[in-house]
Amino acid sequence: MKNEQLLGRISDYCRVAGMAETTFGRRSVNDGKLVQRLREGKRITVDTLDRIEAFVAAGLGNPPPPRGLVVPPERRDPRSNFRFFENRQKYLLFVHTCSEKRVVADRVTLELGSIHPRPPALRVFDAGCGDGTVLARVLRAMHGRFPHMPFYVAGKELSLEDLRLTLDKVADRLFEHPASVFVFTNMYYAEAPWLTPASPTAAAGMIWHEVALRGDSSGEFEAQINELAPFLQENWRARVSPHSGMPVYERPVAIVLYREDHRFLLDSIIPRAGKTEANFDLIIASQPYRAKASVNFRAKRIIAPLARALRAGGRLIGIHSHGHDPGLEIVRAVWPDENPFSVSRHELLRAVKYELGAAGRDLNFNAYADSRSIFRYDMEALPNEVTGAIGNSTAFAAWNAAVYVAQIEDDRLTETTQGGHYLEATREVLRKHSGLWFYDESYVISRRRD
Repeated sequence: MKNEQLLGRISDYCRVAGMAETTFGRRSVNDGKLVQRLREGKRITVDTLDRIEAFVAAGLGNPPPPRGLVVPPERRDPRSNFRFFENRQKYLLFVHTCSEKRVVADRVTLELGSIHPRPPALRVFDAGCGDGTVLARVLRAMHGRFPHMPFYVAGKELSLEDLRLTLDKVADRLFEHPASVFVFTNMYYAEAPWLTPASPTAAAGMIWHEVALRGDSSGEFEAQINELAPFLQENWRARVSPHSGMPVYERPVAIVLYREDHRFLLDSIIPRAGKTEANFDLIIASQPYRAKASVNFRAKRIIAPLARALRAGGRLIGIHSHGHDPGLEIVRAVWPDENPFSVSRHELLRAVKYELGAAGRDLNFNAYADSRSIFRYDMEALPNEVTGAIGNSTAFAAWNAAVYVAQIEDDRLTETTQGGHYLEATREVLRKHSGLWFYDESYVISRRRD
């Protein structure tokens, strides 16, 4: 049995049992770091595998499978158990009560002083646009720093709801910085920078939609962008993969937007189907993977492909949750053994370097010291809302933020929230710290200049 298959079985068991992975390791084979070692590619003995299978079988009430037989993990119906990134209520409440988007944009903006754009355009790729807030803030800073330089802005986003929110911000950007080309796609991380599906079948069915926006006001641009709604509803669709259980696109789509009155100036920048390049000056990879995703998955499927898309002098800034904050205190008050942030930036960069091999010889992998890498963002509340008698709305917002960042599954939350203990635990943490904040950590991969 391969490590990935065994990790899948362990992960599914832990979700069903409501058990932390470290607890699973201790109870099954007396090794709290078992899962971490498996993610690092370490091998285990046949005896250890037998003990793991026996523990899982006993917990599920099933006999262990015969040697060599791989039992596929149960796939929950996504309609009844949303993943953390599909739950709009949690996501939107988190976005509107916490300052992460603004703080992340400020951190990304610091990299603008270190990039070295080349003609004909400054090229930016957002590896997961979300609601477009981070991208819009970065583009405002780019306009201030490079007011007369053409921009090529590409973004990957699978969620139709998030794409709509991102498009809402494009009209103002085109008004302030008219020499801009926007490209949005639903393709995988290994495909999106090049706008080229890896599968010949997917490539044959790819939808390429180019829109030259008429007029010279943000209102006119917004009206034309809104007209894309039927097209997006028809084509920007996702389904659940039967192999991974993850959402994937039904058909690859690329939407190209620019101002018609700048078509002549932007002719060499506007991408054409089958004739595209990556070569980005700046790649933003903010929370592009699940906190519990293995280090090998993060490196192979996401960060290594993005690093290959850098041009000489380009920089990729990655950001993910760090933990060790009051938010994790709230989670551990309910689930004491929960450890959602097990992969550090140091482990990830080592894995990316190994994955790239010879292709990474001209890349610099910068983990930086904690003082530079780790930054804080807060739940935004008035001082009197987080001291003394804390109301239900404030306590619920804090609880939502904590479990969203820790990516606690809905089925575990349903069981926990039947009582009131979780809100009282949340209030205790808020009183203790007179507020709530979280830590993210960042890292940079840069390609050496020619």
